[in-house]
Amino acid sequence: MKICHTAIGIVLLMAGTAAAQGRGGRQGGGPPPTPRVAAQFDLTGTWVSVVSEDWRWRMVTPARGDYASVPLNPEGRRVADAWDLAKDVAGGEQCRPFGAGAIMRVPTRVRISWVDDQTLKLEADAGTQMRLFRFGGSTPAAAAPTWQGESTATWSKQAQSRGLGFGGGPSPGPGVLKVVTTHMRSGYLRWNGVPYSEAAVVTEYFNRHSDFGIESFTVTTVVDDPNYLTQLFITTSSFRKEADESKFSPSPCETVPPRLAVAAPTGR
Repeated sequence: MKICHTAIGIVLLMAGTAAAQGRGGRQGGGPPPTPRVAAQFDLTGTWVSVVSEDWRWRMVTPARGDYASVPLNPEGRRVADAWDLAKDVAGGEQCRPFGAGAIMRVPTRVRISWVDDQTLKLEADAGTQMRLFRFGGSTPAAAAPTWQGESTATWSKQAQSRGLGFGGGPSPGPGVLKVVTTHMRSGYLRWNGVPYSEAAVVTEYFNRHSDFGIESFTVTTVVDDPNYLTQLFITTSSFRKEADESKFSPSPCETVPPRLAVAAPTGR
């Protein structure tokens, strides 16, 4: 995790989001466009993880007690130190590392599509997980928490400085998809039982970009958990677009990282 530059970036994202909600609204007094029409960029398609950092925590199962760089409080460390893989397996809890708090860090392919004009669907083949990003500010009440929780989504513009700082103020920057997820089952931030609780709130910022002809998106994930963390836990994960979905292969939750041939950092 690159906490310094990532934290700076997320502060800018948070500042820009509130200032730009609802862009692309009414034109000439007509109804506002649907979230699908007003999308700042196209996330649909199949994408594969690019694992260029945190290899020891993402691609292998770390030793129990290895929670370096995660801001756990004493209770969070106690829970992490008590992690028992055999107990998880016996209790049918293999999906704990695949919840919304960590699924974008799992080596995986994701397939993204619109369910309707108000709902974006993200499917991860690792663990056969599905997430629904609902626009409009409300989500249906669930009877009980789930691994992926309930997610609300908004499009906005990221504010950025203009010029060299001599007047002008901030200007609209690249589009961003903000997703806030709550009502989750407790899960793991890492394979070795580093926990987040049912009280956690996960906020994600998706940005699409093109580098030397390689289409990618980056998601910055912010986990706020009053039960187990002393401060926000922030990570950034990247995905490269694939030509088609032929390699998308759903598999059940496992207690070890999926043996996925992730994309090379260079995109080759």
